[in-house]
Amino acid sequence: MRNIKSFIAIFGLLATFSFAASAQTSLASLDGGRVDVQNQKGKVVILALGASWLPLSGKQADYTNQLAKKYAGKNVVVYFIATDSTDPKSKNYASDEAVRKFAASNRLSVSVLRDSDGAATLKKFGIDQIPSFVILDKDGNQAGAPFGGIDPKYDITVPISKAVDKLL
Repeated sequence: MRNIKSFIAIFGLLATFSFAASAQTSLASLDGGRVDVQNQKGKVVILALGASWLPLSGKQADYTNQLAKKYAGKNVVVYFIATDSTDPKSKNYASDEAVRKFAASNRLSVSVLRDSDGAATLKKFGIDQIPSFVILDKDGNQAGAPFGGIDPKYDITVPISKAVDKLL
């Protein structure tokens, strides 16, 4: 009987963690909807993960727009994920209005999604620094390691484009 209770407890924990991990890919958009970035049915997905308070995220916005323009009309979708927390008590808090202002001032041409936790998406995709880019294949699986960090002297769109082109 004790083994059965232990099994049930462990199974419950595993189910909870599995649900939490899958839920992390369903993100709120600034228009109030939700987008599951891993459920884009046959499309390669480029995720740009940044934060409105981070100066390099401005350069990342430029790269994100370049990638969106390059792959317009192809089976590729590009999102910017703001990792700013939605909790006013958090030190990396930003309101939706602040994120909208960031998107407008950087002329982001892609949909902006919110990671309300501020770190769930980073954990999900194994990201240890922002800004970063992640590529998901047509089945919604992560395709390779994240492209982390932005060096203004290096065009990060080149290796990202090579990785995306291999998936098309």
